[in-house]
Amino acid sequence: MSVTAIGFIGLFALFAMLIFRVPVAMAMLAVGFFGTAAINGYAAALSVLGTETFEISVTLTLTVIPLFVLMGNLAGVSGMSRDLFNAAYCWVGHWRGGLASATIAGCAGFAALSGSSIASAITMGRVALPEMKRFKYDDGLATGAVAAGGTLGILIPPSTGLIIYAILTEQSIGRLFMAGIIPGILLTCMFLLAIAIVTRLKPEIGPAGPISSFKERIRSLRKAFAMVAIVVATIGGIYIGIFTPVEAAGVGAVLAFLVALSRKSLDRDKMTFVILQTLQTTATVFMILIGAHVFIPFMALTHIPADLVTFLVNLDVGKTGIVILILVTYIFLGTFLEGLAMLVLTLPVAFEVITQLGMSPIWFGIVVVIVLEMGLISPPVGLNVFVVKSVAQDVSMGTIFRGIWPFWIAMGVCLIILVAFPEIATFLPNTMFD
Repeated sequence: MSVTAIGFIGLFALFAMLIFRVPVAMAMLAVGFFGTAAINGYAAALSVLGTETFEISVTLTLTVIPLFVLMGNLAGVSGMSRDLFNAAYCWVGHWRGGLASATIAGCAGFAALSGSSIASAITMGRVALPEMKRFKYDDGLATGAVAAGGTLGILIPPSTGLIIYAILTEQSIGRLFMAGIIPGILLTCMFLLAIAIVTRLKPEIGPAGPISSFKERIRSLRKAFAMVAIVVATIGGIYIGIFTPVEAAGVGAVLAFLVALSRKSLDRDKMTFVILQTLQTTATVFMILIGAHVFIPFMALTHIPADLVTFLVNLDVGKTGIVILILVTYIFLGTFLEGLAMLVLTLPVAFEVITQLGMSPIWFGIVVVIVLEMGLISPPVGLNVFVVKSVAQDVSMGTIFRGIWPFWIAMGVCLIILVAFPEIATFLPNTMFD
């Protein structure tokens, strides 16, 4: 049997396991191991498994994952997420759809602490959904805002999605973090614009709230200051060259811990919750990376990625046409594949095509993450939709999916803008101190 045939059998087996809900990491690990064994023997497969597992486990750069996850979990239990939402609500709550807009702003701010879309959606959902229900917001708009706002967690740094992209493509984590800032702000603004449009067309779905006094607004900003200070210290420190990403993650985790202590919000139960959540998320990400580093060498042995790269590069549609083809494929895959699985499966081909075309790998990382965000709220998989459903159990899945479409369209518009003007993503990385 040819190596290409073995490769296609491996891909079929991988998709079959994903359909039957086998964890992504285990599916890639099994296919990569047995596929390598079928081509080069079990000795080679065991060598790859042992070597890649050890190398991932001792890679210093990956320390950013548990540290940033710890920072986000501490921010959640210390009440910083609620303070952020309250501050946003004081300033924009009197708009039509103001609570939904405050939710988006809160998600964007919390994303700068957590780096996780699921954590952002759950945390802000628990804070914002009861408030929107109290003010009689349409269930679709309320849940759609939480689901879409949560996706900002994998774009705005510190982003777990960008960290994984950096590891898989050997790019600078710091430069990718900087590249995510302006697109993250742009996407946040697009979400706010989407809310403004739908509430203008149907004012009853997002009624305006009471106007807060100037004193209340200033007081809310003071309460949210701790979170802003941590974000500025960590991300700003990376930008001006004071910290490496690992050092910034350590500083951020310590600052979040000190804030939690000063607020007396850490007891035994909450500390146990923070530690267990951090360990669970870290273990999940590390297993995915180990699985990817076993699966990708197997795919390289089959020559399938190389053949696809040659085919795409030789297409007579120009650079923009090839990029559009890649992104359309990503959007399609996002409707039924989990985001990180899609990233691992496609990067051996897509990244090689982009580099051969002479396009920026930093820009491509941001574009890919936005497409992953679209997948997080795309039916039928839409992981963030299921997360929001767990918080809003009285709202049907159909209602939540109906509510996400304005935000999904906003993501598409943001994607078009970034393809047309890639400098939006590359400007800050090109000005930072290395």
